[in-house]
Amino acid sequence: MRDLSAFTLAGYDKGRGRLTQALWFAVLNLVFMAWWCPARLRVALLRAFGATIGENVLIRHRVRVLWPWKLTVGDHTWIGEGAWLLNLEPVVLGAHVCVSQEALLCTGGHDHRAADFRYRNAPITVEDGAWVAARATVLAGTRVGRHAVVGAGAVLHRDLPELTLHTADGTRRPVEEPV
Repeated sequence: MRDLSAFTLAGYDKGRGRLTQALWFAVLNLVFMAWWCPARLRVALLRAFGATIGENVLIRHRVRVLWPWKLTVGDHTWIGEGAWLLNLEPVVLGAHVCVSQEALLCTGGHDHRAADFRYRNAPITVEDGAWVAARATVLAGTRVGRHAVVGAGAVLHRDLPELTLHTADGTRRPVEEPV
């Protein structure tokens, strides 16, 4: 029997104090996600809050990042409009990765078997050259292999090998390596 009143944050480390968290939420909602905020400023803001961001990274407006200090982004990576990086745990995006519009990378979940519904979080890694297409969801503890594709609207709950396409209906098939 589930008892949500027993839920606690035990074992979960946000990685920064409340003041830093509050400051980030203010910046996120007032500046970072705004359409008028230049992409270069978004990168600078993430770095200022502890993210590791490579060169020539493009981050569009309406992107949400829960904790910048738990984010690593490689060179020449794009994060599309409205993407949500719900990174309770680390999210690592390699070089030349594309996270398309309204994609969700969610490192958090709950243990449905536990009465207290405790957290069951795990990191996400998206390797070099991979593409998480529009409105795709990548769940906690998942690795997207090099040059793999998580198709539009797909939900990925287990590792995706390199050079593999995972479609919305769960089909997996090889993809050609980019030239």
